[in-house]
Amino acid sequence: MQTRYAGQTAAFLTQHGKETLVAPLLEPFLGCKVRRIEGYDTDQLGTFSGEVKRLDNQIETARQKARIGAALSNLPIAIASEGAFIPDPLGGLVPWNIEIVLWLDTKSEFEVIGIAQGPTLSLHNAIHTLSELESFAKNADFPAHHLILRPQSESDLRIHKGIADWDHLRQAFIDCQNQSSNGRVYVEHDHRSFCHPTRQVMIQRAVQDLIQKFQSICPHCTSPGFAKTGHTSGLPCQLCGNTTNLPVSFKMGCNHCQHTEEILSTEKSADPRWCDVCNP
Repeated sequence: MQTRYAGQTAAFLTQHGKETLVAPLLEPFLGCKVRRIEGYDTDQLGTFSGEVKRLDNQIETARQKARIGAALSNLPIAIASEGAFIPDPLGGLVPWNIEIVLWLDTKSEFEVIGIAQGPTLSLHNAIHTLSELESFAKNADFPAHHLILRPQSESDLRIHKGIADWDHLRQAFIDCQNQSSNGRVYVEHDHRSFCHPTRQVMIQRAVQDLIQKFQSICPHCTSPGFAKTGHTSGLPCQLCGNTTNLPVSFKMGCNHCQHTEEILSTEKSADPRWCDVCNP
């Protein structure tokens, strides 16, 4: 157990129950308490369903949440979580989830960021019939994963959220179709954390990454959080020797004293599937 924050309380501003994912992992490791903080609608900083666009990037939005939570609670330490859903960074064909869990000590401005990312469930489609809806829902792992319906188009703001059972789903479809001038209903996953079990797993992976970074000590100032901040591409293909986009080395950095080091990758060569020559 880390002792730096033992016995202290960390504010966690969340309205979607994320404290139940974070606290069981973080509290035993840091010896702290995680307190859920309310009193601010975090949807003001952006929603997955498009009513409010996120103005800042994912990390900066998490910082804003942490500072708001610290201010509301009068606690110097805060946690924040922020997610994003994008096409996968390699081929752009697979739905991809990036989760950030941020720890901020507002007194010292000490910060550690846990990150996890990977394939996820993030389906969407325009449908016209109940049979199409039922087929989509089965592929979307409904009702374990909740759905959102809206009439007419993916940008329509007449949104039906919180759909978690079949009767509600069918009624929401009828309501949306009655509201739609073209008979079309748009259906998609609800990405809020309490509605999306696959995302919940990714958030927990981000907490584990946060814990690992706490265990990585800066060789210069001995602060925790010495972590990868970038990389240099160029790992050679094991078949043809051509350089690939995979990292040949990593840049390590400390948020506290700004010390940096470069370390070589433990991999000596790249699988040919990542080579532009062998697999154009």
